[in-house]
Amino acid sequence: MPSAARRVPPRSSANSPSHGPVRPGVRWHDGRPFSSKDVKYTFDLVRGAPGTSGLRINPRKIWYSQIQAIDTPDPSTVIFRLKRPQPSLLMLLASGYSPVYPAHVPLAELRTRCVGTGPFKLKEYRPGELIEMARNPDYFIKGRPYLDGIRFIIIKERGTRIAALQAGRLDVTMPQEGTRLAAEQLKKAVPGMVVFEVSQSINDNLLMNFKRPPFTDPRVRRALSLAIDRRAYVQAVRQGGAAVGASMLPRPWGVWGLAPDDLAALPGSGDPAKQKAEARQLLAEAGFGSGHPLRLVVSTRAIAQYIDMATFVIDQLKQIGVEATLEPVESAVWFAKLTRGEYELGANLTGVSVDDPDSNFYENYVCGSPRNYSQYCNPDVDRMIDEQSQMLDQVPRRRLVAEIQKRLELDGARPILGWSNDYYAMWPSVKNLIPHQSVYNYARFQEVWLDR
Repeated sequence: MPSAARRVPPRSSANSPSHGPVRPGVRWHDGRPFSSKDVKYTFDLVRGAPGTSGLRINPRKIWYSQIQAIDTPDPSTVIFRLKRPQPSLLMLLASGYSPVYPAHVPLAELRTRCVGTGPFKLKEYRPGELIEMARNPDYFIKGRPYLDGIRFIIIKERGTRIAALQAGRLDVTMPQEGTRLAAEQLKKAVPGMVVFEVSQSINDNLLMNFKRPPFTDPRVRRALSLAIDRRAYVQAVRQGGAAVGASMLPRPWGVWGLAPDDLAALPGSGDPAKQKAEARQLLAEAGFGSGHPLRLVVSTRAIAQYIDMATFVIDQLKQIGVEATLEPVESAVWFAKLTRGEYELGANLTGVSVDDPDSNFYENYVCGSPRNYSQYCNPDVDRMIDEQSQMLDQVPRRRLVAEIQKRLELDGARPILGWSNDYYAMWPSVKNLIPHQSVYNYARFQEVWLDR
C-alpha cells in the first residue's frame, strides 16, 4: 500500500479524514492502470463493507473496523473517513499485511493468478520445486529493479537448505529460520558469508484452548505458564538468539516492550524452582497430582522450528507432573485446526506485521477475532485496547499498553516464550539486501543487485 501512495498530507485534527494521494503512472502486471478505485475496492472488501462479498475468513478485518467510509473523488485520491480517532491507521496501511487487490480481477482468479504492481512478476510456479519471478519492465520506479529475476528454490528440510546456501546453490537464506548456531557454522565454513542479526517481529507462544477443560480453569493456565522457564527457553531452543518479552516486541528491537522490572514479575521469569513449585501447587488445587496426572496433547506445525519449541515445552511440563505428547500437524491444515479450536495446547509462532499495539492486540487478543486462536475473551481488556487505540499522546498510551501486556500474561491469554531473532545469511556478492525488524516489509528486492 505505501509504495503506491505518493504522500499522506497532515491531518488538521484527530477527527479529520485521512487523505491518500495515489502515485501516478502505476500499472498492474497485466497493463491496467492502478487507481483509487483499487484501494477502495480492497479495503471495502477487507472490512466487509455493505454491498461487498467480503472474505470468508479475514483475521485483519478488525484492523479496519473504525473506517466509516472510503471516498474516491478522482482516480488519484483516496479519503478514509473514521468513526473515531485511530492514529495507528496509517501504520496498518503501511504493513506488508495490507496489499491492494486489482478491482478488475475476480477474487477467485487470484488463487491461481498473481497480479500485482511490484518490481517482479510471476514467471513460473512449480509446486514443491520453485517459484520464479521476472523483472517488471513497467515498474513505476524508473531504473528499478536491478535484478533480471529471482528464483525461489523450495527445499523442505532445514539442514539441506543451509547446505545449499553453503555450496553456493542459493545466494541468500530464507528469512525467519536462521538460528545463531547455524549462522556460526556457516561463518566457520565460509568466513566471507554475510550474516545480519535482526528481529523478525515473530514471537513463540503457547495457545491454551479457553473453551476446553482443563484450560477453563485459570489455575491450570497459570500453572503451565509458570512452569516454562523463559530464560532457559531462549538459551536452549533459540541458542541465545531471542529476547524474553510479553505481547509486544521487546526492546531494543521494539518501542512498546515491557521494562525489565515488569517482565521479571511475570510467570516464567522468576526463580525457576520456586515457580515450578507454585505450578505444582496450583495443579494440585485443580485436582491434578501424582495419582491423577494432567495429560495433554501438544499440537504444533510439522516444521523444525515449531518442533524445537514444542519439545522444550513438553520437557518443562514433565517437571511439574504433566504428561504431554507431541502432535505434529501439516502446515496445510495447521491454521484451520487452530481456527476451529481443534486442539488442547498449541506451540505456535505469531508474526506481528508492524510494531504497533493496534496491529497486535486487535488481531490476536480481542474477543471474537479470527486469529485469537486461544478464544480468550476479557471485555475489560477489550475496553483498554480501544482506549489506547484513540490516544494521541504517546506517553500515557505507553503506560496503558504496558498494563495491557501484563494483564494478558497474567490471564494466560497467549503466554509468550520469547521473540526470536533471525540470522539472515547471504553471500557477499548480494548487495543492498538489508533486513529490518519486520520480516513482512523488507523483501521487495527492488534495490538489490549482484556483484559478480
